[in-house]
Amino acid sequence: MGKKRQANQRADFRKKYQGRVRNGDMTRSFQMGDEEKLADALHGERVSGKGDLTRKRTVASQTLEKSGSDVAFDESLRCGRVISVHGLKSKVLGEDGRRYECAIRQVLKSLNIEQRNVIVAGDRVRFRADSPSDGMIESIEPRAGVISRTSRNRQHVIAANVDYLLVITSAAQPDLKPALIDRFLLTAEHCGVEPVVVINKMDLVDPVSLQPMVGVLSSMGYRVLMTSAETGVNVPYLKALMTGKQTALAGQSGVGKSSLLNAIEPGLGLAVSEVSLDNDKGRHTTTATTLIPLAVGGAVFDTPGIRQFQLWNIAAGEVSGLMPDLRPYVSACRYPDCLHLNEDACAVKNAVADARIDARRYDSYCHLIEELLVEEGSSR
Repeated sequence: MGKKRQANQRADFRKKYQGRVRNGDMTRSFQMGDEEKLADALHGERVSGKGDLTRKRTVASQTLEKSGSDVAFDESLRCGRVISVHGLKSKVLGEDGRRYECAIRQVLKSLNIEQRNVIVAGDRVRFRADSPSDGMIESIEPRAGVISRTSRNRQHVIAANVDYLLVITSAAQPDLKPALIDRFLLTAEHCGVEPVVVINKMDLVDPVSLQPMVGVLSSMGYRVLMTSAETGVNVPYLKALMTGKQTALAGQSGVGKSSLLNAIEPGLGLAVSEVSLDNDKGRHTTTATTLIPLAVGGAVFDTPGIRQFQLWNIAAGEVSGLMPDLRPYVSACRYPDCLHLNEDACAVKNAVADARIDARRYDSYCHLIEELLVEEGSSR
């Protein structure tokens, strides 16, 4: 048996006396599942101080010394997996197969002040069941395979505990965006998740037109899969790939993420819509990340469409090391802090000139570095 002990942790303590928290109709926002507005609400203070968080309190938590086997912190708590988050409530799938609508302990919110959401889809949690359908989340297990982006200068976790990141794009309607693919690949490299590039709607174009880009990605070791939810091309392979794994789908609106999931498992019945003819952009049919258990085993994260993807916690000097095609040349540059833009004796630029690095990938790298340098300069 493992022994329990108390571990004290210092947590920021919010001021007790606050003004009105936010303007607007909170009830309506909660009922409509408007997580963005709830997460971005500003807190007004009535008293002076050094900011929103000026005092600290000691939070006593139980830790476990393992001796051969895992033992629950509290026998009255149940284990579960967060399926989705809507406002202040989270849907949790318990080990008993039941679904519970759970609130979150206030202390967990105090310990997670930098993230947009304390709880995200995919979290493994321990909760207390107050009734057959309601409960209270007491603790969150450590995360692995976290897919995040920057949103309003905060970390926006899209999904947690992910094995595969399927970067879904479309050959047409909307047009393929290689720069967006590059950002997803960088995020996957940074968080240690294996990426797979899926080009959907191949029934709308000639596959030969995409061979140059597919060849570049494949030469770097990335798996690239051409699919069509309409005709079923490569859908069986995609289903086999996802079996028994925790897979997150990411991509812009309208590329067919929900359509592919419906083709993989027809019983899901996920909502789909046509791409707008006015601007060639998809409509948001998925409004929040949802963890969907699959009948064949494993689960899949159906995520909202993303038109812009800002990297989280990646500095300009780290990008080249996260790109497999640039990485071999980085150590050969004259300067150790070379950003491979305008520096002399740059091995990366020489490799581009010799066609050893794809010119489009390097151009994408330059645009990304310039954007990160602006962000880093503004944050100082």
